[in-house]
Amino acid sequence: MSTREFEGLRAAVTGGASGIGSATARMLAERGASVAVLDLQAGDTPGGLHAITCDVADDASATRAVADAAEHLGGIDIVVNNAGIGAQGSVADNDDDEWRRVFDVNVIGMARVTRAALPWLRRSRAAAVVNTCSIAATAGLPQRALYSASKGAVMSLTLAMAADHVAEGIRVNCVNPGTADTPWVQRLLDAADDPAAERAALEARQPTGRLVTADEVAHAICYLASPLSASTTGTVLAVDGGMQGLRLRPRG
Repeated sequence: MSTREFEGLRAAVTGGASGIGSATARMLAERGASVAVLDLQAGDTPGGLHAITCDVADDASATRAVADAAEHLGGIDIVVNNAGIGAQGSVADNDDDEWRRVFDVNVIGMARVTRAALPWLRRSRAAAVVNTCSIAATAGLPQRALYSASKGAVMSLTLAMAADHVAEGIRVNCVNPGTADTPWVQRLLDAADDPAAERAALEARQPTGRLVTADEVAHAICYLASPLSASTTGTVLAVDGGMQGLRLRPRG
């Protein structure tokens, strides 16, 4: 099935040079959108997409990057807030500086980018914001205290933003991926004492028995961003292989 429902729309995707962001940027472009990728590693942006270097943890950088995207694209209709960083450990394992750093990127970074894009979103006929959240916002995962706290904040932020901007015609939603097969997760696996055993454990905790693919998450993001989903706002969409809601009996 092919569709061009994004024809004539302009999208800015943060963290779009790799993983879920890259898959999303490519998919939006394939479906007709003009796409700007905002990323610290903008040089890794897939071919055919407009690359802009952006640090979402720096307000001046984020504001400038959004303005550059709007100028290049002729406006902004869609913002995909995908940029984020990880963190491991319990509450005892990360100091205050690391807590501030992760929240600065994962939560405040989304606020910075969206705030900068609002003047263009308010003029759009199909304005949409999609935030990349995580299963960590709704399920207690071991050794993910800081990361989970930041993603819980993203989910709450999404709902508040949706309420604030619905009257302006700006829809705001988020996706909650389960553990996804991305370069970031692969780096975590590579650092494990037994990467194969760690991957098997991650796959086993998802009812489907496998990791989520970046394309599967990108499909969900495109659904939420699409003008065909004009009545969908304030929605948290799990793309997690059933991890959030299913409780399976042990096999055998």
